[in-house]
Amino acid sequence: MLAHTLQTHSILVESPQPQSAVLPYPQYPVFQEEDRSMVVVMRTEATEAHIEGVLERLHEHALKGHLVRGEERTIIGVVGAMIPPTLREEMEHFPGVAHTIRITQPYKLAAREFRPHDTVVDVRGIPVGGGACVVIAGPCTVESEAQIVQTAHAVREAGATMLRGGAFKPRTSPYAFRGLGEEGLRLLALARSETGLPVVTEVMTPTDVDLVARYADVLQIGARNMQNYQLLEEVGRTGVPVLLKRGMSATIDEWLLSAEYIIAKGNPNVILCERGIRTFETATRNTMDINAIAVVKKRSHLPIIADPSHGTGQWYLVPSVALAAIAAGADGLIIEAHPDPDRAVSDGGQSLTLENFAALMPKIAAVAAAVERSIAVPLELEVA
Repeated sequence: MLAHTLQTHSILVESPQPQSAVLPYPQYPVFQEEDRSMVVVMRTEATEAHIEGVLERLHEHALKGHLVRGEERTIIGVVGAMIPPTLREEMEHFPGVAHTIRITQPYKLAAREFRPHDTVVDVRGIPVGGGACVVIAGPCTVESEAQIVQTAHAVREAGATMLRGGAFKPRTSPYAFRGLGEEGLRLLALARSETGLPVVTEVMTPTDVDLVARYADVLQIGARNMQNYQLLEEVGRTGVPVLLKRGMSATIDEWLLSAEYIIAKGNPNVILCERGIRTFETATRNTMDINAIAVVKKRSHLPIIADPSHGTGQWYLVPSVALAAIAAGADGLIIEAHPDPDRAVSDGGQSLTLENFAALMPKIAAVAAAVERSIAVPLELEVA
C-alpha cells in the first residue's frame, strides 16, 4: 500500500539526459557468493599474538572472528555480510595460519566445516551430543502440582534424564488453555527439586526470556517461533542451552540458519529438535522426517534430538518412531508422558501413559546399544 501511495503522489520530472545515458554511480567491488564464508585454521604452534593478528585484520575488513579452541589447534570462523574474494589468500600468508576452508553452506557457525567435531551441550552436568542418548519426558502442559510432580518421579524412575512441561503454550485456537504462566514455571522448579531432573520448557516471546531463564535449564523454541528472529537473538544472549524445534514447513537450511542466529549472539549451546513437518499426508499429525537426523549430522556439528510425539500425533505410533530416530543417529528423544492422557488439558492423544513410557525405555536402550550408543542416566539427587 505504501508503494502505491508514493507512486500516486509522486511528481514526474523530465530528465534532461537521454535515457541511454549512464549515471555516474560509484563502482563497488562485486563479491562472489562462494567467498562469503570461511574458516581460518591456525597451526598447532600458533601463539596468542598470531591469533590476535588474524582477528585484527578481520576487524579491519568489518568482519568478526569466532574462536573455537580445540585440544590441538584453534580455528576462527569468519562472520560478516561480505568477505573480500582475496581474503582467503591473504589469511594463508599470515603467521600462525595453517590454511583456510571455504564454507559452502549459507550458515557459518552451525556448519560442520566450522567445527569438525560434534558439539556437546552441558545441561546441569548431563551431556547432550556425546555417546549417550538423553531422554526428555513429561506432559505437554503443566496442569497442577500433583500432575507434574507425579510425572517427574515416574519418568525419572523409568530412566528419563530431563523433565519437559509447558508453562506457556502456543495454541492454534485463542480459546484453548495456554498454560499456567509463572505458576507453571514454579511447579516445574518444584518437580526439579524433588527429582533432580533438569527442566526443559518453552519460551514464546523476547520479553519472557529473562523470566523463563530464571526457572528453566533449557529454553525451548517451538516450531511456530523457529523464525522469530528477535526471540532467537534474545535467547542467544542468555548463554542458557536452547532446544530449537524445526518449523513445520521449514527446510533444513532454514532451520540451521535459525540456529545461526542464536550462536551468532554468543550462545553455542544449541540442541536441534526434529518434530515432523507438514506434508500432504493426513494419517498423522505431521510427517516425521527421519532423513533430517542423518542430514543434520552431515551438515552440522550441533546435537539433534527427535520428538516422536508431535511427529506422529498418535500415542501408539510414538514407540516405533522413537526407536527409528535413535537408530538413525539422534542424540536423544523428547516424549510426552502423562498420568492420565484421556483427561489431559492438551495433546492427550499423543501422550504415553507413565506405564507405557516405562515399557518403552528398555527398548530405547536396546536400539541404542545396537548402534553402539547408550542411554544417559539421571544425575544423583542431591540430599540437602
